[in-house]
Amino acid sequence: MNINKTLFLLLGLMLYAVSSQACTNFIVGKKASVNGSVICTYNADSYGSFLGLTHYPAATHEKGKMRAVNDWETNVCRGFIPEAPVTYNVIGNINEYQVTIGETTYGGRAEMVDSTGILDYGSLIYIALQRSRTAREAIRVMTTLVEAYGYNSEGETFTICDPDEAWIMEMMGCGAGSKKVVWVAQRIPDDAICAHANQSRIGHFNMKDKKNVLYSKNVISFARSKGWFKGRDDEFNWKMTYARPDFGGRRFCDARVWAFFNRFADGFSRYLPWAEGLDPNAEDMPLWIVPKHKLSVQDVQTAMRDHYEGTPLATDTLDIGGGIWQMPYRPSPLVYKVDGKAYFNERPVSTQQTTFSYVSEMRSWLPREIGGVLWFGNDDGNMIAYTPVYCGNTVRPECYNTPGADALTFSMKNAFWVCNWVSNMVYPRYSQMFPSLKAVRDSLEQGYFAQQAEIEKEACRRYATDKAAALRQLNDYSNLQAQRMLARWTQLAFHLIVKYNDMVVRPTDENGNFLRTKRGTPAPVWRSGYPAPYARKMEKKAIP
Repeated sequence: MNINKTLFLLLGLMLYAVSSQACTNFIVGKKASVNGSVICTYNADSYGSFLGLTHYPAATHEKGKMRAVNDWETNVCRGFIPEAPVTYNVIGNINEYQVTIGETTYGGRAEMVDSTGILDYGSLIYIALQRSRTAREAIRVMTTLVEAYGYNSEGETFTICDPDEAWIMEMMGCGAGSKKVVWVAQRIPDDAICAHANQSRIGHFNMKDKKNVLYSKNVISFARSKGWFKGRDDEFNWKMTYARPDFGGRRFCDARVWAFFNRFADGFSRYLPWAEGLDPNAEDMPLWIVPKHKLSVQDVQTAMRDHYEGTPLATDTLDIGGGIWQMPYRPSPLVYKVDGKAYFNERPVSTQQTTFSYVSEMRSWLPREIGGVLWFGNDDGNMIAYTPVYCGNTVRPECYNTPGADALTFSMKNAFWVCNWVSNMVYPRYSQMFPSLKAVRDSLEQGYFAQQAEIEKEACRRYATDKAAALRQLNDYSNLQAQRMLARWTQLAFHLIVKYNDMVVRPTDENGNFLRTKRGTPAPVWRSGYPAPYARKMEKKAIP
């Protein structure tokens, strides 16, 4: 798609493509879910990152003990803060009280970044998880820390949830050397769904609604001091002041929010012009919507695998960018040049750059260590099976915590690498090979959901008399499923390389076994050639 409309537009796109991190979060209130759970998600999308399943054990700490704050992305120590007397067990992005925190980076005004602050967005997440029993407490911990020690990341949107409440919080520094922040948090109504994807989402907020809106004392006065806002307090708009959406913020980021809302709301095409990013007068999307039906965990998992299918932004439409077998993925960067002209790719929810993906399920009616399940996968959400990780787990499966494996060291014992191995076989031959992956993925997940009620019933029975035994049961179950997933994915990799070797297809029976002739030799291969839609579009050489 050509974007040479104005030099300003090109400059904005190039700067955005270079500076932004790219993640996606979805949020579902407890009255908007099928079973009354609060649900939230996170696609951690960053090329070059190698992240498994994080774990911080519960602990008690002596008075006066200090804690090093290491930058989440670089691991550089930025300073020290006092340790809390008691910290809670954290597995992945959920803790033993079912508090879950995710994020997306939107950047905002570059001059607001404070490089002297101690806390970056990633460190802030995991420190808050170790110190919080509710979402509100997590907000208080996060804001108290940055107001005391400074915040050194760009503008950030956080998803902060517990079994009863879902919140979205946005935060920015106040400039180099300030050690100050501005922030605002809004509670998502119980019957609503929300999303954010690298574009600031909070606009106007009701400063009088102390129950559902929290904010820093300087949230407006700082903008006034900079000359960025001159209206009445009730006219203040967070994102239009600190992170005004440009073309990239709408097309590359808010479009993912639009895709999520569009799945669960009628008539959402009215906001398509906003998502397309071209019309400066387009109607902005609401921060949240009430869905037309209640969502299940499976509904949300499916939304995490979205490529704009069935919409005008679809990346699976027939064009040369998808290759012969029409993959719904495009090479990075989002913005590129051909013969001096600038163009862009779409940026859907599901992307090859995902390091890990989760869907967190938080349920208030179960014992706290049983009610929280982090459905976790170590690659693009579309190309993995989400395995269950209970919030009380203290031992990680080897496949999500593999000694010796890293971003430059492949390991057959590591889920990130085995899943990426399979994904990278499938991407270029997507329409041909993806059905095999999908069948394995869906079969595994259906098995997890089929067992969930019985597994949790037994854990609850044990919990009443032997809590430790109940938690060991769930931990063992989670780790077993993750390791079985890895084994099945390894089997899938072997199957795919044999079946589709050298761009032909080896025939199989209904059970997936490769066919042989009566003499025991391999059955003749099927030479599929070009898919018919692609063959009609490509330049062809006719036989005279």
